[in-house]
Amino acid sequence: MTRAAPIPAAARAILDGDRRALARVISQIEDRDPTAAPITRALYPRTHAVPVVGVTGPLGVGKSSLINLLVGRLRALDRTVGIVAVDPSSPYSGGSVLGDRIRLDRPAGDGGVYFRSMASRGEAGGIAAATREVTRVLDAAGFDVVIVETVGSGQVDVAVRDVATTSVVVLVPHLGDEVQTLKAGLFEIADVFCVNKADLPGADLARRDLAELVRLGAGRAGWTPRVVSTSTTQPAGIDELWENIEAHEKFLDDSGQRPLEERRRLSSEIVELVRERVGRRLSDRLERDPSLRGLLDEVVARRIDPRTAAERLDRPGPPR
Repeated sequence: MTRAAPIPAAARAILDGDRRALARVISQIEDRDPTAAPITRALYPRTHAVPVVGVTGPLGVGKSSLINLLVGRLRALDRTVGIVAVDPSSPYSGGSVLGDRIRLDRPAGDGGVYFRSMASRGEAGGIAAATREVTRVLDAAGFDVVIVETVGSGQVDVAVRDVATTSVVVLVPHLGDEVQTLKAGLFEIADVFCVNKADLPGADLARRDLAELVRLGAGRAGWTPRVVSTSTTQPAGIDELWENIEAHEKFLDDSGQRPLEERRRLSSEIVELVRERVGRRLSDRLERDPSLRGLLDEVVARRIDPRTAAERLDRPGPPR
Protein backbone atom coordinates (compact mmCIF):
# COMPACT_ATOMS: atom_id res chain seq x y z
CA MET A 1 0.00 0.00 0.00
CA THR A 2 1.42 3.39 -1.05
CA ARG A 3 1.82 5.88 1.76
CA ALA A 4 0.59 9.42 1.15
CA ALA A 5 3.35 11.98 0.76
CA PRO A 6 3.79 14.20 3.83
CA ILE A 7 2.36 17.71 3.55
CA PRO A 8 5.11 20.37 3.59
CA ALA A 9 5.07 22.63 6.64
CA ALA A 10 4.37 25.71 4.50
CA ALA A 11 1.34 24.02 2.91
CA ARG A 12 0.03 23.01 6.32
CA ALA A 13 0.50 26.58 7.58
CA ILE A 14 -1.51 27.95 4.64
CA LEU A 15 -4.32 25.47 5.31
CA ASP A 16 -4.28 26.62 8.93
CA GLY A 17 -4.75 30.26 7.91
CA ASP A 18 -1.18 31.55 8.30
CA ARG A 19 -1.13 34.71 6.14
CA ARG A 20 2.64 35.15 6.40
CA ALA A 21 3.20 31.66 5.05
CA LEU A 22 0.72 32.46 2.29
CA ALA A 23 2.64 35.61 1.33
CA ARG A 24 5.97 33.74 1.29
CA VAL A 25 4.66 30.96 -0.94
CA ILE A 26 3.07 33.42 -3.37
CA SER A 27 6.44 35.20 -3.63
CA GLN A 28 8.11 31.85 -4.35
CA ILE A 29 5.57 31.12 -7.08
CA GLU A 30 6.00 34.54 -8.63
CA ASP A 31 9.80 34.20 -8.56
CA ARG A 32 9.53 30.71 -10.10
CA ASP A 33 11.35 29.28 -7.12
CA PRO A 34 11.44 25.46 -7.53
CA THR A 35 10.93 25.03 -3.78
CA ALA A 36 7.30 26.15 -4.29
CA ALA A 37 6.49 23.07 -6.39
CA PRO A 38 6.00 20.55 -3.55
CA ILE A 39 3.89 23.11 -1.69
CA THR A 40 1.53 23.84 -4.60
CA ARG A 41 1.44 20.11 -5.39
CA ALA A 42 0.28 19.35 -1.86
CA LEU A 43 -2.32 22.15 -1.91
CA TYR A 44 -3.83 21.26 -5.30
CA PRO A 45 -6.07 18.38 -4.05
CA ARG A 46 -7.32 20.71 -1.33
CA THR A 47 -8.76 23.30 -3.71
CA HIS A 48 -12.53 23.54 -3.96
CA ALA A 49 -13.12 25.31 -7.28
CA VAL A 50 -14.26 28.56 -5.68
CA PRO A 51 -15.58 31.37 -7.92
CA VAL A 52 -12.70 33.21 -9.59
CA VAL A 53 -13.97 36.57 -10.86
CA GLY A 54 -11.81 38.16 -13.55
CA VAL A 55 -12.20 41.94 -13.87
CA THR A 56 -10.79 43.41 -17.06
CA GLY A 57 -11.21 46.34 -19.42
CA PRO A 58 -9.33 49.37 -20.75
CA LEU A 59 -7.23 51.58 -18.51
CA GLY A 60 -9.11 54.34 -16.72
CA VAL A 61 -12.52 52.66 -16.46
CA GLY A 62 -12.35 52.42 -12.68
CA LYS A 63 -11.73 48.69 -12.19
CA SER A 64 -9.85 49.16 -8.91
CA SER A 65 -12.53 51.37 -7.36
CA LEU A 66 -15.18 48.92 -8.52
CA ILE A 67 -13.34 45.99 -6.94
CA ASN A 68 -13.04 47.95 -3.70
CA LEU A 69 -16.84 48.30 -3.52
CA LEU A 70 -17.40 44.71 -4.63
CA VAL A 71 -15.14 43.50 -1.81
CA GLY A 72 -17.18 45.59 0.62
CA ARG A 73 -20.36 43.93 -0.64
CA LEU A 74 -18.85 40.46 -0.27
CA ARG A 75 -17.67 41.19 3.26
CA ALA A 76 -21.18 42.37 4.13
CA LEU A 77 -22.33 38.93 2.97
CA ASP A 78 -19.67 37.39 5.25
CA ARG A 79 -17.65 36.11 2.28
CA THR A 80 -13.87 36.07 2.51
CA VAL A 81 -12.03 37.44 -0.51
CA GLY A 82 -8.58 36.95 -2.02
CA ILE A 83 -7.55 39.55 -4.61
CA VAL A 84 -4.80 39.36 -7.22
CA ALA A 85 -4.05 42.57 -9.12
CA VAL A 86 -1.86 41.88 -12.15
CA ASP A 87 0.19 45.00 -12.90
CA PRO A 88 1.79 45.82 -16.25
CA SER A 89 5.53 45.36 -16.21
CA SER A 90 8.58 45.63 -18.38
CA PRO A 91 9.14 42.55 -20.59
CA TYR A 92 12.88 43.14 -20.07
CA SER A 93 13.35 43.78 -16.35
CA GLY A 94 10.03 42.33 -15.17
CA GLY A 95 9.52 45.37 -12.94
CA SER A 96 6.00 46.54 -12.18
CA VAL A 97 4.90 49.80 -13.79
CA LEU A 98 1.89 50.89 -11.74
CA GLY A 99 2.45 49.15 -8.42
CA ASP A 100 -0.45 48.43 -6.05
CA ARG A 101 -3.30 50.19 -7.76
CA ILE A 102 -6.13 48.95 -5.57
CA ARG A 103 -6.56 50.90 -2.37
CA LEU A 104 -8.85 48.74 -0.27
CA ASP A 105 -11.11 50.70 2.03
CA ARG A 106 -11.32 48.00 4.70
CA PRO A 107 -11.16 48.10 8.50
CA ALA A 108 -7.70 47.49 9.91
CA GLY A 109 -7.16 43.87 10.82
CA ASP A 110 -9.91 42.51 8.54
CA GLY A 111 -8.60 38.98 8.09
CA GLY A 112 -11.34 38.19 5.60
CA VAL A 113 -9.56 40.06 2.80
CA TYR A 114 -6.15 39.32 1.33
CA PHE A 115 -4.62 41.49 -1.41
CA ARG A 116 -1.63 40.74 -3.60
CA SER A 117 -0.23 42.74 -6.52
CA MET A 118 1.77 40.83 -9.14
CA ALA A 119 3.78 41.99 -12.14
CA SER A 120 2.67 40.60 -15.50
CA ARG A 121 6.35 40.22 -16.49
CA GLY A 122 5.59 40.85 -20.13
CA GLU A 123 3.08 38.03 -20.44
CA ALA A 124 0.76 38.49 -23.42
CA GLY A 125 -2.88 38.67 -22.43
CA GLY A 126 -2.30 40.65 -19.27
CA ILE A 127 -1.97 37.57 -17.08
CA ALA A 128 1.20 36.67 -15.20
CA ALA A 129 2.34 33.08 -15.69
CA ALA A 130 2.01 32.52 -11.94
CA THR A 131 -1.53 33.89 -11.63
CA ARG A 132 -3.26 30.53 -12.07
CA GLU A 133 -1.20 28.91 -9.32
CA VAL A 134 -1.71 31.87 -7.00
CA THR A 135 -5.50 31.74 -7.41
CA ARG A 136 -5.42 28.05 -6.50
CA VAL A 137 -3.30 28.74 -3.42
CA LEU A 138 -5.84 31.38 -2.34
CA ASP A 139 -8.57 28.80 -2.90
CA ALA A 140 -6.72 26.27 -0.73
CA ALA A 141 -6.20 28.98 1.89
CA GLY A 142 -9.97 29.02 2.37
CA PHE A 143 -11.12 32.20 0.64
CA ASP A 144 -14.73 32.05 -0.56
CA VAL A 145 -14.15 34.21 -3.65
CA VAL A 146 -11.01 35.10 -5.60
CA ILE A 147 -10.91 38.29 -7.70
CA VAL A 148 -8.31 38.80 -10.43
CA GLU A 149 -7.81 42.28 -11.86
CA THR A 150 -5.89 42.29 -15.13
CA VAL A 151 -3.48 44.79 -16.63
CA GLY A 152 -6.23 46.52 -18.59
CA SER A 153 -4.64 47.27 -21.94
CA GLY A 154 -7.99 46.84 -23.64
CA GLN A 155 -6.53 44.90 -26.55
CA VAL A 156 -4.95 41.74 -25.17
CA ASP A 157 -6.76 41.18 -21.89
CA VAL A 158 -8.65 38.15 -23.16
CA ALA A 159 -6.36 35.67 -21.37
CA VAL A 160 -8.31 36.29 -18.16
CA ARG A 161 -10.80 33.70 -19.45
CA ASP A 162 -8.12 31.06 -18.91
CA VAL A 163 -8.02 31.97 -15.21
CA ALA A 164 -11.50 33.18 -14.24
CA THR A 165 -14.72 31.22 -13.91
CA THR A 166 -16.65 34.46 -14.50
CA SER A 167 -15.22 37.31 -16.59
CA VAL A 168 -16.44 40.86 -15.98
CA VAL A 169 -15.59 43.40 -18.71
CA VAL A 170 -15.71 46.96 -17.39
CA LEU A 171 -16.42 49.86 -19.75
CA VAL A 172 -17.31 53.55 -19.43
CA PRO A 173 -19.86 55.50 -21.47
CA HIS A 174 -17.82 58.39 -22.87
CA LEU A 175 -14.97 56.48 -24.57
CA GLY A 176 -16.99 54.51 -27.10
CA ASP A 177 -15.74 51.32 -25.45
CA GLU A 178 -18.90 49.40 -26.24
CA VAL A 179 -17.75 49.44 -29.88
CA GLN A 180 -14.07 48.86 -29.08
CA THR A 181 -14.92 45.61 -27.31
CA LEU A 182 -15.75 44.06 -30.66
CA LYS A 183 -12.29 44.98 -31.99
CA ALA A 184 -10.43 44.00 -28.85
CA GLY A 185 -11.94 40.55 -28.51
CA LEU A 186 -13.32 41.39 -25.09
CA PHE A 187 -16.84 40.89 -26.35
CA GLU A 188 -16.17 37.18 -26.79
CA ILE A 189 -14.90 36.62 -23.26
CA ALA A 190 -17.42 38.67 -21.24
CA ASP A 191 -19.87 36.86 -19.00
CA VAL A 192 -20.96 40.18 -17.50
CA PHE A 193 -20.57 43.64 -19.00
CA CYS A 194 -20.29 46.44 -16.47
CA VAL A 195 -20.88 50.02 -17.62
CA ASN A 196 -19.08 51.86 -14.86
CA LYS A 197 -19.29 55.58 -14.07
CA ALA A 198 -23.01 55.39 -14.74
CA ASP A 199 -23.41 58.90 -13.30
CA LEU A 200 -21.77 60.31 -16.47
CA PRO A 201 -23.80 61.48 -19.49
CA GLY A 202 -24.44 58.75 -22.05
CA ALA A 203 -24.41 55.87 -19.57
CA ASP A 204 -27.98 54.79 -20.35
CA LEU A 205 -27.25 54.85 -24.08
CA ALA A 206 -24.06 52.83 -23.59
CA ARG A 207 -25.96 50.20 -21.63
CA ARG A 208 -28.69 49.99 -24.27
CA ASP A 209 -26.12 49.70 -27.08
CA LEU A 210 -24.29 46.92 -25.26
CA ALA A 211 -27.55 45.12 -24.53
CA GLU A 212 -28.37 45.27 -28.26
CA LEU A 213 -24.93 43.92 -29.19
CA VAL A 214 -25.40 41.10 -26.69
CA ARG A 215 -28.86 40.34 -28.10
CA LEU A 216 -27.44 40.07 -31.63
CA GLY A 217 -24.54 37.90 -30.48
CA ALA A 218 -24.55 34.12 -30.35
CA GLY A 219 -23.69 33.87 -26.66
CA ARG A 220 -21.42 31.12 -25.37
CA ALA A 221 -22.48 27.61 -24.35
CA GLY A 222 -26.03 28.74 -23.59
CA TRP A 223 -25.15 31.81 -21.54
CA THR A 224 -26.17 35.30 -22.68
CA PRO A 225 -23.87 37.96 -21.16
CA ARG A 226 -25.57 40.29 -18.70
CA VAL A 227 -25.21 44.10 -18.84
CA VAL A 228 -25.20 46.12 -15.62
CA SER A 229 -24.52 49.75 -14.73
CA THR A 230 -22.44 50.83 -11.74
CA SER A 231 -21.11 53.97 -10.16
CA THR A 232 -18.30 54.11 -7.64
CA THR A 233 -18.79 57.76 -6.75
CA GLN A 234 -22.43 57.60 -5.64
CA PRO A 235 -22.16 54.41 -5.33
CA ALA A 236 -24.72 52.28 -7.17
CA GLY A 237 -25.20 48.97 -8.97
CA ILE A 238 -22.78 46.88 -6.89
CA ASP A 239 -25.51 44.55 -5.62
CA GLU A 240 -26.75 43.99 -9.17
CA LEU A 241 -23.20 43.30 -10.36
CA TRP A 242 -22.64 40.62 -7.73
CA GLU A 243 -26.08 39.09 -8.36
CA ASN A 244 -25.23 38.67 -12.04
CA ILE A 245 -21.83 37.17 -11.22
CA GLU A 246 -23.58 34.69 -8.94
CA ALA A 247 -26.13 33.98 -11.69
CA HIS A 248 -23.32 32.99 -14.04
CA GLU A 249 -21.69 30.80 -11.40
CA LYS A 250 -25.04 29.08 -10.82
CA PHE A 251 -25.44 28.62 -14.59
CA LEU A 252 -22.07 26.85 -14.73
CA ASP A 253 -23.27 24.36 -12.13
CA ASP A 254 -26.83 23.88 -13.42
CA SER A 255 -25.80 23.47 -17.07
CA GLY A 256 -22.85 21.18 -16.43
CA GLN A 257 -20.47 23.69 -17.99
CA ARG A 258 -18.22 24.09 -14.95
CA PRO A 259 -16.25 20.83 -15.39
CA LEU A 260 -15.99 21.46 -19.13
CA GLU A 261 -14.66 24.97 -18.59
CA GLU A 262 -12.23 23.73 -15.94
CA ARG A 263 -10.98 21.07 -18.34
CA ARG A 264 -10.41 23.71 -21.02
CA ARG A 265 -8.52 25.99 -18.64
CA LEU A 266 -6.33 23.21 -17.29
CA SER A 267 -5.57 21.96 -20.81
CA SER A 268 -4.46 25.48 -21.77
CA GLU A 269 -2.33 25.73 -18.63
CA ILE A 270 -0.58 22.40 -19.26
CA VAL A 271 0.21 23.38 -22.84
CA GLU A 272 1.60 26.73 -21.69
CA LEU A 273 3.76 25.11 -19.02
CA VAL A 274 5.21 22.64 -21.52
CA ARG A 275 5.78 25.42 -24.05
CA GLU A 276 7.57 27.50 -21.43
CA ARG A 277 9.80 24.63 -20.28
CA VAL A 278 10.68 23.48 -23.80
CA GLY A 279 11.26 27.04 -24.96
CA ARG A 280 13.55 27.81 -22.03
CA ARG A 281 15.64 24.66 -22.61
CA LEU A 282 15.80 25.21 -26.36
CA SER A 283 16.83 28.85 -25.98
CA ASP A 284 19.71 27.76 -23.76
CA ARG A 285 20.76 24.97 -26.13
CA LEU A 286 20.77 27.28 -29.16
CA GLU A 287 23.73 29.05 -27.57
CA ARG A 288 25.47 26.09 -25.90
CA ASP A 289 24.91 23.03 -28.14
CA PRO A 290 27.38 23.12 -31.10
CA SER A 291 24.93 21.52 -33.57
CA LEU A 292 22.12 23.90 -32.63
CA ARG A 293 24.46 26.87 -32.53
CA GLY A 294 25.39 26.04 -36.12
CA LEU A 295 21.72 26.07 -37.06
CA LEU A 296 21.35 29.50 -35.46
CA ASP A 297 24.44 30.67 -37.34
CA GLU A 298 22.78 29.68 -40.61
CA VAL A 299 19.74 31.78 -39.76
CA VAL A 300 21.89 34.75 -38.77
CA ALA A 301 23.81 34.42 -42.06
CA ARG A 302 20.49 34.41 -43.97
CA ARG A 303 21.19 30.97 -45.48
CA ILE A 304 17.93 29.66 -44.04
CA ASP A 305 14.94 31.43 -42.50
CA PRO A 306 13.67 31.00 -38.92
CA ARG A 307 10.67 28.92 -39.98
CA THR A 308 12.91 26.41 -41.76
CA ALA A 309 15.14 26.23 -38.70
CA ALA A 310 12.11 25.56 -36.50
CA GLU A 311 10.94 22.80 -38.87
CA ARG A 312 14.35 21.14 -38.66
CA LEU A 313 14.28 21.28 -34.89
CA ASP A 314 10.84 19.69 -34.90
CA ARG A 315 12.05 16.65 -36.85
CA PRO A 316 13.23 13.50 -35.02
CA GLY A 317 16.99 13.15 -34.73
CA PRO A 318 19.76 15.78 -34.84
CA PRO A 319 19.11 19.04 -36.80
CA ARG A 320 20.32 18.94 -40.41
